[in-house]
Amino acid sequence: MSRVGKKPIKIAAGVKVKFAAPIIEITGKLGTLKRTLPSAISIEIGADEVNVINSSTTAQTKALHGLSRSLINNMMHGVAEGYSRDLELQGVGYRAQVQGSKLTMQLGFSHPVEFTLPQGISATVEANTKINIKGADKELLGQIVARLRKIKPPEPYKGKGIRYAGEVITLKQGKTAGAGGGK
Repeated sequence: MSRVGKKPIKIAAGVKVKFAAPIIEITGKLGTLKRTLPSAISIEIGADEVNVINSSTTAQTKALHGLSRSLINNMMHGVAEGYSRDLELQGVGYRAQVQGSKLTMQLGFSHPVEFTLPQGISATVEANTKINIKGADKELLGQIVARLRKIKPPEPYKGKGIRYAGEVITLKQGKTAGAGGGK
């Protein structure tokens, strides 16, 4: 049995949990999240905690037991407090702005890049170069942030591009004029 899967999940204040096999629905102040669980996994809802129960003994369902518990815990945290990721724009003239659910960025291309944020994800921009992405769904948030970074990843010589906040880019040295050789 999975050690992670055995741990009970505390239900935060203001969060409601419904389970109609195989779908779990968690509702909180930041929205509602649903997930389909594997058929061998079931949920036992108590007064202030949720237990994930594995009814099979195969190796695959043992692995899914811990995974399901982690996913439910992430959903619980997401609807109660939410998740957030920060991106930084590095480069001369690089800037971003938010208009409703659309993020518009100037990234050194001949045209501005417009990125439409999905429902449940919001963005704010500070100082034109720091982007904060927020949402209740941790998985969707990670995918959106990765897609944004992929538009213009940091290049290895000057480090220009979109990077995660605090990410360290190892820069290459580049060419050195007049080094070695030559008569």
